[in-house]
Amino acid sequence: MTDSSGSVPLGGIATGIGSWPGTDPREAATIVVGELGDLPHIVELPARGVGADMIGRAGALLIDLHFDTTTRGYRLTPRQGNAARRSSVFLRDDLDALEEAWGTAGFNGLGKTVKVQTCGPLTLAAEVELANGHRVITDSGALRDFSESLAEGLSQHVAEVARRLDAKVLVQIDEPLLSDVLNGSLRGVTSMDSIGAMPAPDALNFLDTVIDAANAPVLVHNCASSPPLELLRRSHASYVGIDVAQLEPADLDGIGELLEAGKGVALGLVPSTDAPAVRKWRDLAEPALQLVDRLGFPRATLGSKVIVTPSCGLAGASDAWARKALRLSTEVARAFAEEPESL
Repeated sequence: MTDSSGSVPLGGIATGIGSWPGTDPREAATIVVGELGDLPHIVELPARGVGADMIGRAGALLIDLHFDTTTRGYRLTPRQGNAARRSSVFLRDDLDALEEAWGTAGFNGLGKTVKVQTCGPLTLAAEVELANGHRVITDSGALRDFSESLAEGLSQHVAEVARRLDAKVLVQIDEPLLSDVLNGSLRGVTSMDSIGAMPAPDALNFLDTVIDAANAPVLVHNCASSPPLELLRRSHASYVGIDVAQLEPADLDGIGELLEAGKGVALGLVPSTDAPAVRKWRDLAEPALQLVDRLGFPRATLGSKVIVTPSCGLAGASDAWARKALRLSTEVARAFAEEPESL
């Protein structure tokens, strides 16, 4: 199904979160395009090492900012380091592989949508250090530069993907540390160094800077426990992605408010690591059915407002389970689109 503008899928479909096991981008792209025909995504293969993880990947998108590795992770540097070069190579290889699989599947010119992913500005700034060893997020000026650099790079990336695939683009912004940023629970360089909570309006401003620059619909993904749903509802994102297993009873009203606000919801319903006991899609669909029933929404909402995904990225899964997770996600989504009231 599509949104009211007819531009992108909104509900009753499945997609992956982004990461995938292994190191072969062409094999991964072929599988993802084959299993997720309604909303394939560019793959991320963190098993390739430095520069291929979520934080390192962002180094390929930043404009006029560079970082490299340290013993603790990543740090801003005056010029492009090996990590950023590796990240750029990995992203180019992954996009080449996706373009090849997309063409082989005959998707060019069909008006299909593809999903791209990037680490969000707040999580990125929480994980990358300044030259003095402190996190970027502790310096408001550096954080602003980070957000603007990422926004510009993401805009260029989206345009390139749309051009090369002749496709519409949905952007996923991953913000797994958003709650830590808002709660002030990030650790400093030492036990004596605390990082204060960021006011929600400030966090929203940095996030919306990147969302607005994407020039495409945006899904903000946060698979943490009790995600900050109120802030995400007020963001400019069109969709919010969550792990259903991480929700607490107190979160339910927030989900209802997202739907009432007209946002789509990506529900992580399928385990992201091997779960051999899971055999039928019906068992995985049950939490979503209970959710809409409890909130008082018609079950048709599942087919019009919900995208089905694994609970998180699949990098930690076996090859067999990764394939099965996508297949199960597609089966659940199909049931939501075709017969939700009869489930």
